[in-house]
Formats: sequence, C-alpha cells, structure tokens
Amino acid sequence: MEFLPILAVIVIALVFDYTNGFHDAANAIATSVSTRALTPRAALIMAALFNLVGAFLGTKVASTVGSGIIEAPEGDRGLLVVFAALVGAIVWNLTTWYFGMPSSSSHALIGGLVGAAIAASETVKWEGVLDKVIIPMIISPIVGFMLAGLVMYGLLAAFRNANQHKAMRGFRRAQIVSAAAMALGHGLQDAQKTMGVIVLALVIGGYQTGFDVPWWVILLAAGALSAGTYAGGWRIMRTLGRRIVDLDPPRGFAAEATAASVLYTTAFVFAAPISTTQTITSSILGAGATKRRSAVRWGVAGNILIAWVLTIPMAGAAAAASYFLLSAILY
Repeated sequence: MEFLPILAVIVIALVFDYTNGFHDAANAIATSVSTRALTPRAALIMAALFNLVGAFLGTKVASTVGSGIIEAPEGDRGLLVVFAALVGAIVWNLTTWYFGMPSSSSHALIGGLVGAAIAASETVKWEGVLDKVIIPMIISPIVGFMLAGLVMYGLLAAFRNANQHKAMRGFRRAQIVSAAAMALGHGLQDAQKTMGVIVLALVIGGYQTGFDVPWWVILLAAGALSAGTYAGGWRIMRTLGRRIVDLDPPRGFAAEATAASVLYTTAFVFAAPISTTQTITSSILGAGATKRRSAVRWGVAGNILIAWVLTIPMAGAAAAASYFLLSAILY
C-alpha cells in the first residue's frame, strides 16, 4: 500500500490530538488558576510538561481504542473510515470549544469511530463500546461527584479549627501538586486515545500486526497533546473555573485530587478510555456542592450535561458525513 494514505491519517490524528490538548487544557488547570494557586502561564507550562510525562506511563487504553471499538477493513477503505472518524471528532471539538463547553474529546473520538464505521457498513464492537465507554461514561462522573464531596467533607472536618489564612495558603501549595497529578492523568488517558487510532491505521494499512504501540507513536502523540495543552483553552477554562461554581483552594484541591485518582484507576486497572472532562467537571460539582447547594450554578451544569449527551451522536454524525463526502470525492 502507498504510504501517503497512512501519512494522511497520522497527520489528522495528530491534529485531533492537538485540539484535544487545547480543548482539554482547562481540565488540568482551571481550578488552580481560578483559586490563584498558579498563574495561567505557569499552570499551562506545568500541564504541558506533565501531559508529556503522562503519555509515557501506559498503553492499555490505546489498545482498547485501537482494537476494542470497531473492526475496519484493511486497505484504503479502512483508512478512510479512520480518517473520517478523526474529522468528525475534530469538528465536534472545535464546535464545543467555540461555545466554551467542556465536552469530552475522548467520547468525540469514540463517536467518530462508531459513526464512520456505521456509514461504511463496517463492524462496530458494541460490547466493547458498552463495557469500555458507555458504562464508564455513566459511572465515572457519579464517582467523581460523590468522592469529591466526601473528600471535601473530610477536609472540612480535619481543618475546622485551623487558622484560615494558613490553611488557605497551604491548600494553594497543595493545589500545585494536585494540578500536576491531574495533568499527568490527562496525559495518561488522552494521549493514548490518539496512539490507539494511529496503531489502528498502521494495522489496517498492513504496516504492523497486533496493537502494541511503537515508541515513535507514543512520542508523536505525547508531543501533539502537550503542544495543544500549552496553546491553552481559555474559553473552556472560564466555564470550568468560574461559571460552574466559585472555588476556593480546599475545594479546588479536593476536585483535582479526586479526578486524578479516578483517571489513574480507570487507565491502569480497567483500561477504559474515560473522559477527563467529565471526571474533573463532576468532581468540581461535588466539591462545590459542599459549600451550599445554591453555590453551584446548576443551569450551567445542565448545559454541560447536554453537551456530554450529544457528544457521541454528534461526533458520529459529523464522521459519517465526512465519510460519505470523502467517498464521493475519492471513489
């Protein structure tokens, strides 16, 4: 097979990875910036660095994305399916970024793969989609919300007699650590999704057998995600850091520490490609709700929920449209 189609898929995969980075930069740093634990530029540099490191920590999620979602045919048709899937995911990422909505780049990619496969009349591994995507998509925000609330109640009890000024200063310092942990988890989870798609393309194109991730794929995916993160997603950062709830340092720390823990567990234990966006957003809601129920702007949270629900079908529809358009042009 000619190398040009494979190269085109790798390039568009890295473009998606870059949009993932700037779309989801807010996931790692919005809370620490909003509480003034870090300046925006320092937070972005730290997030980009830890995204890069996190991408090298595992490949289980990449194997799930590459082999567990669709079964595309070998040859140019299969590569067209993957290319269209990535286009659909990019379209949805840019749309939600424009409106400042923290949707899931991970689910946009999954939706793109499913939509393109359906459009091409290829096999979708629905059991894998259910077990590795839909069930974690439902469970992880619930866990994030409840666990962040419990962590925050624990912190309130532990520091109820502490000097408030000293406690707030300490939590701002702790947020530097929790934000780094969150950025590491983002790199661990999200870079692997791009790795999985590139490996899928290599298998379809006959350039490798099996779904082991080559070192150069890890390097490219890590670099693209890190560069995108450094570019920053200020629109979404405002939504996560200020519009949902006014966070203080303890609640920012509780949200970040909780979200990072969920990301590590799902990546290392379950190899599930969960959404970093959903995880941190639900953790922010859980930590914020401990202040008082009215402290959370539930209308904004409702709009975010709508974006979550729409992500897979809308990215799938965009990918299907891309597949039909590209097929008409090329064939």
